[in-house]
Amino acid sequence: MKASFCARFNALLLVSSLAVPAAAETRALPEDDGAAPAADTADSADTVIVTGTRSQAQTQFSALSPVDVFSAKTIQSTVSSSLDTKLAQLVPTFTVKRLPSSDGPQFVRPASLDGLSPDMTLVMVNGKRFHRSAFLNGGAGGAQAADLAQIPSYDISHVEVLRDGASAQYGSDAIAGVINIILDDKPGFSVYGQGSQYYRGDGRQWQLGGRAGFALNGGGHVVVTGEYSDSDATSRTAQRPDAIAFQAANPQIAVPNPVQHWGNPEFKALKFAVDAATPIGDALELYAFGTYARTRGANDINWRNPTPGVNDNIFGKPGAPFFPGFDLRKIYPAGFAPREGIRANDGQAVAGLRSKGSSNFTWDVSGSYGVNDTQFILNNSINASLGPASPFNFNLGHQIQREFNLNADAVYRLDVAGLPQPVNIAFGAERRVETYKVVAGDPASYMVGPGAAAGLAAQSNGFPGFGPTQAGSWSQTDYAGYLDVQVPLTSAWTVEAALRDENYNTFGNTFNYKFSTRYELAPGIAIRGAYSTGFKAPSPGQLNSTSISQGLDTRTLQLFTTGRLSPLNPVAAFFGAKPLEPEESKTATAGLVWRTANGLSGSLDLYQIKVTKRFSLSPTFVVTPAIRQQLVALGVAGANDFTNINFFTNDFDTRTRGVDVVVSYNHALGGGRINAIASYSYTDTKVTSGSLTAANNLMQRTIFEKGLPKHNASATITYDIGDVTLTARGRYYGSWTDSSGNATGDIFQKFGGIAFFDASIGYQVTKQVNVRIGAENLFNTYPDKALFQASRGLVYSRNSPYDTNGGNYYLRLEWRY
Repeated sequence: MKASFCARFNALLLVSSLAVPAAAETRALPEDDGAAPAADTADSADTVIVTGTRSQAQTQFSALSPVDVFSAKTIQSTVSSSLDTKLAQLVPTFTVKRLPSSDGPQFVRPASLDGLSPDMTLVMVNGKRFHRSAFLNGGAGGAQAADLAQIPSYDISHVEVLRDGASAQYGSDAIAGVINIILDDKPGFSVYGQGSQYYRGDGRQWQLGGRAGFALNGGGHVVVTGEYSDSDATSRTAQRPDAIAFQAANPQIAVPNPVQHWGNPEFKALKFAVDAATPIGDALELYAFGTYARTRGANDINWRNPTPGVNDNIFGKPGAPFFPGFDLRKIYPAGFAPREGIRANDGQAVAGLRSKGSSNFTWDVSGSYGVNDTQFILNNSINASLGPASPFNFNLGHQIQREFNLNADAVYRLDVAGLPQPVNIAFGAERRVETYKVVAGDPASYMVGPGAAAGLAAQSNGFPGFGPTQAGSWSQTDYAGYLDVQVPLTSAWTVEAALRDENYNTFGNTFNYKFSTRYELAPGIAIRGAYSTGFKAPSPGQLNSTSISQGLDTRTLQLFTTGRLSPLNPVAAFFGAKPLEPEESKTATAGLVWRTANGLSGSLDLYQIKVTKRFSLSPTFVVTPAIRQQLVALGVAGANDFTNINFFTNDFDTRTRGVDVVVSYNHALGGGRINAIASYSYTDTKVTSGSLTAANNLMQRTIFEKGLPKHNASATITYDIGDVTLTARGRYYGSWTDSSGNATGDIFQKFGGIAFFDASIGYQVTKQVNVRIGAENLFNTYPDKALFQASRGLVYSRNSPYDTNGGNYYLRLEWRY
């Protein structure tokens, strides 16, 4: 469920993919320096929105689909510097998993709306599609989603969350909904500094930010924002039992306690945003905006135990070294925990020209370019098969995602006799090119050295580098056209139809539609509903990339390759692989929305989302010698190289049903003003067909159906009185089930519901200076311990849908002019 908050309305109403008419441009009411945003004290039901509609000046109350708005004040009320984590505290069904020590996902965290795949939510900035991350999350069905953490949060005017399918309006990915980040274009100067730390004394984070906004002649603006954060790691770890045993057997060796850390990684981020617009005469406006982020992170992965007989494929057999004079146990006498790192550069630039004025015909043409370049590194490790020739630190290679979009959008408002308002006719076209690239890492990170003949592990231990067989560049081109017509049949009844046709050079054509309606039963109360189809197109990375590792068969002394192949690979095709088709959806919603004169408003929405042909990994196929000979006889390239393979496939179908309830109250009270909001969400997902319904796929089916809480709620109360602002927030997560495997099968643990409470006090020291002190998870609440994961030192489940680090207190100082 996504809560509704009041928000300042930004001047950038006319955005390309939304095609909001220039005549509808609206600016927030003037506000005093240092004061709270004006819209934070307005009726949230009257907040003007631009997401999910191409009609001018539509509000949350008059919208045909549920849209929630989070103001800058609300976004900045959370401790985290990452926008994804901020939204996870505000939107009950928006989940961000921490996944410590899990390779890429601990840095590029999978975030999902309504329990669907991370790449089934479309992310936009100022109404323009934001590019994907280059990271392909094999553990989430190959999801390749946009990374909200790359967008600076200090330059946000507000965030709009559309809780409805919108592929017919915006194209691929908008199955669960749309998150639209609107940048702030108002003039003014501000800086802030914030320090925070967990109650345990770790996880210290420093944040600094600055913003400078300039008004230009004729109504233009230039806004530049910079933001920096530096976060220390956390550790909620118990010493591993095998490390305790090793220390007892080797008292002369200083064994770290713990030998590896489970928790948040070390992380640094430098982010910038620019937003500018200038009029050209009276009828045109030239605009541009963009973001840039540079992030660095590092964390431990699993400890390598040097006990003889345990990891001899890494450390070698005692007394019989393959490399005479080389003993890895002398280099790593206490074993080693490889340290995985990430270095990412992310940027997007948008420029366009749009019409201005009050004409019934408005238009917008734009181009955008986005890129995410993610490099993985591994330190404190070894390529055991190279012995003394191996480095200990590795460049594992780069994954790069590039996207180039061209958009042309227009809106015509047709006056029709007998109708209370003009018919809104929006139409446009888009060309989008996605390119996915893999750059090979250091040769030592993927090489099979001479020690492999003696059984020593090849490649960088812990995370093999990308080799030449994985490197490459692949592109996909998409052309789209849409028509969106909204008709006010009466002053109380509005209907809308949206049609969109797209053609991809990789899989062909897809056509989607959406029909929605709203009827105002009486002043202040209305019903609404919609039915739509949607799709998630396979990305070039999902279609073409591989994730493989190599070794040496110590019996035949032949190289072998195992891992995930592209579904286009002829070896994969032999086992039934087919080119991926789009994941497709059918969504139905029905709701009630109301508002009163005394500041009480709310909504109740029911929804069902059926998704077919969802992406998943196929079973692992063994390439036996007989099959290998058959493939060679057929002339299949590379057939001699593989022993075990799998691939992405359109595998299963799901049905998600839910209820979202939002109630807000904003009114003067006792000399001040209270702003309260309560949100509740129920989400239930079932696997309805496909391989996950089989008895041998109980673990994966359980993850999809029970791996996230069904019941989620949040409530926030803010009270402003004089120079003081008091804020209290409660967050509730229902029970969920985790799974882990061992030699005898899958083990499941149900984790009970849990509530967290946050509180802060803000004081306006002067007209320009504000100070706030507060705490998240005020009562230092921890979830149930993970009973079946302790062998690796885990205390709390690594798959937890909420933070497991305990209480976190902070101090924030801000200056505005």
